[in-house]
Amino acid sequence: MAPPKKSKKTKRRHADSAKCSTKVSTSVDYKTVESDWWNCFWLKNSDSEPAVPSNETEGFKYFFRVSKKTFDYICSLVREDLISRPPSGLINIEGRLLTVEKQVAIALRRLASGESQVSVGSAFGVGQSTVSQVTWRFIESMEERAKHHLKWPEKSRIEEIKSNFKIKFGFPNCCGAIDATHIIMTLPAVETSEDWCDQASNYSMFLQAIVDDELRFLDIVTGWPGSMTVSRLLKCSGFYKLCEGGKRLEGEFIVAKAAYPLLPWLITPYNDDESNKFFNTKHEAIRVMAERALSMLKGAWRILHKVMWRPDKHKLPSVILVCCLLHNIIIDSGDALRDDVPLSIHHDLGYEEKSCDQVTSRGMVVRENILRHLQSHECHQLV
Repeated sequence: MAPPKKSKKTKRRHADSAKCSTKVSTSVDYKTVESDWWNCFWLKNSDSEPAVPSNETEGFKYFFRVSKKTFDYICSLVREDLISRPPSGLINIEGRLLTVEKQVAIALRRLASGESQVSVGSAFGVGQSTVSQVTWRFIESMEERAKHHLKWPEKSRIEEIKSNFKIKFGFPNCCGAIDATHIIMTLPAVETSEDWCDQASNYSMFLQAIVDDELRFLDIVTGWPGSMTVSRLLKCSGFYKLCEGGKRLEGEFIVAKAAYPLLPWLITPYNDDESNKFFNTKHEAIRVMAERALSMLKGAWRILHKVMWRPDKHKLPSVILVCCLLHNIIIDSGDALRDDVPLSIHHDLGYEEKSCDQVTSRGMVVRENILRHLQSHECHQLV
């Protein structure tokens, strides 16, 4: 759940669409055009950085974070929208209308690199305004067409997640881990306010995410100011309201760091680390999976890791959501990120949070029951 925002009004330029459609000759060999954009891009950019792999297959993944197969799948999701609503001016320097594949490549490169629109445009032979239009049209389409890649799991999948966590870590009834990260922004002077200024004196927007045993995002919350505490952010989420209303996590729980409250469905570590070190070690092994997922997200889609220059705060949640959708699509497609993609530093470097004082009696009971289960399981293994 994000804060209330202005409704989006999609501008459909029918006249421009008609003009664009007349520019596309029916005699064009579409396959040739499709392959041409990659050949031109590779020849121009393959030696642009020392880290670019010499192998074209790996090079494709380096620039766009996904394999060619996954790229084609993403194109299939947005193709209808990108063809049916072609804005005016979407042409390259040779005067040819951009293919769907090239539009998707431009958008993915902008999200993956976090580089300026001018820099991305130069790499593809298009202008800054084209990069801006293409990226936003891609984001709007992905929000709708790829939303099935980020949803709360069906009961059968929940049971599978719980089983995997129990086998790996011994925790019964656990179905995820939660964490939050700041998306840092530079705002125009007229938009700066204490609401958006966080504890590190940055202007930022929060992203809260719940992940499963495969580092897939199951639920996200974004759009809220980074000045909030994570416990307050949690309570503003639809997920919190569903859990408190008994409509989600019925008998199950997720794990969280000490900055979150201890609730029957949200289990935090013990404060006395030494006396309950056994529990906290097991708990931490699951909790850091949320950290890893956010490090992968910000590492793969660097637009979220770099300081965003004057973003539209009403559009930024959509950018964040689509990056999370792409993260899940990579996992769902069986793609593997290059080893150097995830951040080598913490996803929220420079931020420290105090422990939350909220502890419920029912939460304490659930945590004690988990501890006894772990101790019993440990003793059984030793016998």
